[in-house]
Amino acid sequence: MNIALFPGSFDPVTKAHVDIVKRSVGLFDKIYIGIGVNSSKTSFLSIEKRQQMLRSVFEHEPKIHIIAYEGLTVDFCRSIDANYMIRGIRTVSDFEYEKGIAQMNHTLAPDVESIFIVSKPGYSALSSTIVREIMRHNGDVSQFIPKEALAFL
Repeated sequence: MNIALFPGSFDPVTKAHVDIVKRSVGLFDKIYIGIGVNSSKTSFLSIEKRQQMLRSVFEHEPKIHIIAYEGLTVDFCRSIDANYMIRGIRTVSDFEYEKGIAQMNHTLAPDVESIFIVSKPGYSALSSTIVREIMRHNGDVSQFIPKEALAFL
């Protein structure tokens, strides 16, 4: 069985995240969307709210499972029997950053392969960080967030 993990903060989930997941579904038997818990960062949304939001967005996709995790991502991959880690790439700087992480992950867990999915051009500037900043200033984020997620913001 080909199992993949798509890790991230999803704080909040964006249409770019959804696009990467939807384009990955046909490649794997099961995809875990892993919400990484980083105790050194202050989140905008609670873990519970992000789980609810993602479950709402992907409720009709039986291959997708939403779960929060803490610790090294490669260790979490092993715990769920994931052979693959999906990462979205928007820009050249994303690639450089993700390449370094993938190489370190490969050293730590050679059995987990990183798969890079390049974002569609319309999503290359879209990030959770930018969406959070718009939200902090009471801006309209509806064009950046899946409609199912808006109720959780």
